[in-house]
Amino acid sequence: MIPSLTLPATLHTPARELTLRRATENDLAALMRLLADDPISAARGDQADASDTEAYRSALLEITADPANELLVVTDDGGELMGTMQLTRIPGMARRGSTRLLVEAVRVRSDTRSGGIGTAMMCWVTDTAAPELGASLVQLTSDEARKDAHRFYERLGFVGSHRGFKYPIPSSAGSK
Repeated sequence: MIPSLTLPATLHTPARELTLRRATENDLAALMRLLADDPISAARGDQADASDTEAYRSALLEITADPANELLVVTDDGGELMGTMQLTRIPGMARRGSTRLLVEAVRVRSDTRSGGIGTAMMCWVTDTAAPELGASLVQLTSDEARKDAHRFYERLGFVGSHRGFKYPIPSSAGSK
């Protein structure tokens, strides 16, 4: 939990107001379904299978216990989960010692996309979270296959300035 973030927050979309808050263990099943709702995540193994619950619970608890991280959820007035994202505050030496805010695992439930939820989430990140955390840069990566997401981020003012690389560690080497 990043203690300096003011949460919960109200997000304004064209159709309604939503609540952005810290995720709790009570959100676990809905988070698993949200990840499985995304075809790219599903292809990587996010199937919302009950046998994976402990792995997800462990990850959620580790994220929420880390003072540099936030796992956030967006809910409607009935408490139904509509979206999620993870924020990580990264102090750095580059750019004269600037702090970056990394945005990861942005998801909006498929049946609610194009309703302004993602825009409201990302505007909160850039307009509220980054200044509260003293970040001079918000950064994210997006899978090459997510062409719609790329257009979305560019529409919000994000610039595709870097090329990211990943190196998968075999699970036999001890990765989670």
